Amino acid sequence: MSGPGQKRRAAPAIDDGQAAPKRDKPWIFRTYAGHSTARESNRLYRANLAKGQTGLSIAFDLPTQTGYDSDHRIARGEVGKVGVAISHIGDMRALFEGIPLDAMNTSMTINATAPWLMALYVAVADEQGAPRAGLQGTTQNDIVKEYLSRGSYVFAPGPSLRLTKDLILFCVRETPKWNPINVCSYHLQEAGATPVQELSYALATAIGVLDMVRASGEIDAEGFANVVGGLSFFVNAGMRFVTELAKMRAFVALWDEITRERYRITDPAKRRFRYGVQVNSLGLTEQQPENNAYRILIEMLSVVLSKGARARAVQLPAWNEALGLPRPFDQQWSLRLQQIMAFETDLLEYGDIFDGSVEVERRVETLIAEAKAELEAIAGMGGMIAAIESGELKRRLVESNARRIEAIERGELKVVGVNCFTASEPSPLTAGDGAIHVSSPEAEREQIERLGVWRAERNAAQVERALAALRAAAKSGANIMPASIEAAKAGATTGEWGAALRAEFGEYRAPTGVSSRARQQSGDLDPLRSEVERVSIKLGHRLKLLVGKPGLDGHSNGAEQIATRALDAGLDVVYDGIRLTPQDIVARAHDGVDCIGLSILSGSHLAMTREVLALMKAAGLSRVPVVVGGIIPPADAEALKREGVAAIYTPKDFALNAIIGDIVAHVERAFEEGARGAGGGRA
Repeated sequence: MSGPGQKRRAAPAIDDGQAAPKRDKPWIFRTYAGHSTARESNRLYRANLAKGQTGLSIAFDLPTQTGYDSDHRIARGEVGKVGVAISHIGDMRALFEGIPLDAMNTSMTINATAPWLMALYVAVADEQGAPRAGLQGTTQNDIVKEYLSRGSYVFAPGPSLRLTKDLILFCVRETPKWNPINVCSYHLQEAGATPVQELSYALATAIGVLDMVRASGEIDAEGFANVVGGLSFFVNAGMRFVTELAKMRAFVALWDEITRERYRITDPAKRRFRYGVQVNSLGLTEQQPENNAYRILIEMLSVVLSKGARARAVQLPAWNEALGLPRPFDQQWSLRLQQIMAFETDLLEYGDIFDGSVEVERRVETLIAEAKAELEAIAGMGGMIAAIESGELKRRLVESNARRIEAIERGELKVVGVNCFTASEPSPLTAGDGAIHVSSPEAEREQIERLGVWRAERNAAQVERALAALRAAAKSGANIMPASIEAAKAGATTGEWGAALRAEFGEYRAPTGVSSRARQQSGDLDPLRSEVERVSIKLGHRLKLLVGKPGLDGHSNGAEQIATRALDAGLDVVYDGIRLTPQDIVARAHDGVDCIGLSILSGSHLAMTREVLALMKAAGLSRVPVVVGGIIPPADAEALKREGVAAIYTPKDFALNAIIGDIVAHVERAFEEGARGAGGGRA
């Protein structure tokens, strides 16, 4: 035996005369990343690739996602916050500097402006000499789910789907290895969708898109089969491991049936359910965030263990995303989890280990039957687009999310560290000032300065000709992609592309999904309703709450749930949906509201809140309390409180009744202080 300090001899290899087992190729390893500027993001991408990442997943900032330049008024505070700012081809060049596009598999999470970002990508590939036919990757390009969950739409469903179709047809013809649409159920689950809703809404979206492409008459049968084969999905995997695994097997079976029977696709390869995944971020907790590392592992297992339903690409969130932006180390930690699973285990050496499982197959069959019933119901509404425009599907998502939150509040749904096992040791992982990444406050200013230089140095006449051709294509119904690529090469900006299409298509506000009437809930609301009634009598009117979503952030789950619970508790609620300017919010406050609640998840909470406070002071509304909810670091929370914000709520504040009760107390306190002030003035 070897003792301490002695070198241990390696055990001899055992030769049993058998060849090493054949291993499947692992999925593509990705991390969803991008922040501040193109050059900063490029450094991050190259570092991640050096660590063994095998594909890129690009996060764009909100102005880029919604077709605004970084210096537009509505982009203030949003530049580079939730992703990288891309204003023109110069930014796209910098983003991929040193990264050969003919050797890269790139996923771009982009929807309303997907044709534009793809145009910039193709233009840079042309500059690099990378053949278009060899480009590999995915544009999310699923505008339908934006109306239900993520909120990064610009145009009404009709013109938006026309752009979706244009990009699909362009890719089939020019970039056949590129997935032109990634039907995305991920954000549906984040918005509260049940497994059946996630299955049925995603499949109904795919059916709606394929029916539109087929009905366009712009493609023959062979080309349409290629469109079907090129359609991919992007799904979510939550903590209910068996159900999530069964959901993926149900997806595979349902998609094979739909493509075979509805679209007569005979090639099994083109009927394959191809999907990428990011596991659930909704369930990551601010409380005891170290537990999230285990949650991410469990969620990943449901999309890699079953070979017949295995993801083609996996990107994992970081353990601390409920606290703020992850650092490079945090992203590396999630990447290493994928690599350990793929290379250290024997997972890839076997067939599907769940084939023949009675329990799994029973769950799969139940999900398939329920999803088919829901698909029939959506068809009865006139299809996915009609169901969205009616507001019915959004209402159902808000309702299912409300039920999930109520189950957590009542303790029926256990979340470790949140509503059970809350006693905890301090975590060394969150200690110190560098526990989360903070974007440079200079990034926005620098991006705007570079944009000004870009405009000054380009050929203005060439840009104007390209934009005129773009507007003509939008008006005539011609495919938008050729004109978009020429505009990209001419030096047009994201905002100019967006403005050209807004001039033709207009803009759109989707239904909020929040009912104007209170739901009849059980007795756990009675004490809160009594308190609302008491304070309303003191005020002399029904207590009114304005819920505002300033800026470009379209993640409205929190705002919707606060508005719904406030209505249930007996408040009057004003909620106009997403993408409001601070001026819009203060203008609505003139209607006599008693409190303003701002919901900001994009990291722009300081800039947005400060502007609202300044406008309220100028309008004589300083006595109206303002509360703010979002992913807000403690230092920022303290700064906002010093500047006059009454309360800050973060993901750890999951008890909605307590939040509404707190708001009622702030309103009463402000009323009493105002009454004392008025009395003093009369004396």
